[in-house]
Amino acid sequence: MDALEFLGLQPTEDPARWRLPVQPGVSSGMGALFGGCGLAAAAEAMERTTGRLTVWATSQFLSFARAPAVVDIEVVSMVTGHQISQARAIGKVGDDEIFTVNAALGRREFDVEGQWAVMPDVPPPDACPPRRLLDRHRETVLSRVDMRLALGREFDELDGEPGNGRAAMWARFPDLDEVGTTALSVVGDLVPWGIGQSLGQRAGGNSLDNTIRVAGRVPTEWILLDVRVHAVRSGFGHGLVHLWAEDGTLLGTASQSTIVRRWSTEVPDK
Repeated sequence: MDALEFLGLQPTEDPARWRLPVQPGVSSGMGALFGGCGLAAAAEAMERTTGRLTVWATSQFLSFARAPAVVDIEVVSMVTGHQISQARAIGKVGDDEIFTVNAALGRREFDVEGQWAVMPDVPPPDACPPRRLLDRHRETVLSRVDMRLALGREFDELDGEPGNGRAAMWARFPDLDEVGTTALSVVGDLVPWGIGQSLGQRAGGNSLDNTIRVAGRVPTEWILLDVRVHAVRSGFGHGLVHLWAEDGTLLGTASQSTIVRRWSTEVPDK
């Protein structure tokens, strides 16, 4: 299926307005719209409205949207140049603003390129165990992603011993036709998982923001989530995810700040 079908994102008669019904398949284990799905829906709406691909998109989450709500997304094209568009998407449920996403979209021809980030040395997906989901993850967006633990601990193995700030997981989307903006936005929203790994505690958090930067697009079945938590302090956590194709191409990066929370054994870590 394509990204619109995966998200359930619906066009309207106005090409700048879209509808996103909040269903379990785009929700988190807490029953609210998964932040990465909100970012993905806004980015997809902006791509289709402008006819250009995402270079960078950043979201600020202001409130929660829970089923059976419908998020109305309005795209505003602020600047349209020869090669780059600057746009904004605002998601609302009724009069309540749920998120705001700003983005730059476009592509440029340039005669040089390079990649300086280095992919971590981890086992391939078929040598990594599946990530065990908690009961509350059933029928959520995470149940639609095949995840393999490459570097990290399961929820019940977090014994209070801090990690080193690094964790890694392979992910693939069996139902998506290609790895694009939607796939990267969804799996880029897993800094909270890395926070629990870094603290060595059953902890995670609620995203305050989520930024996706798309470096390149190459065919790949699996995406490696290389999570790097920078700091947890004053109740907030900050981190970055490098998103790698199987061949070592850097697909993009995602960064987040979160409200850090401890979970009980019944509550998901993201």
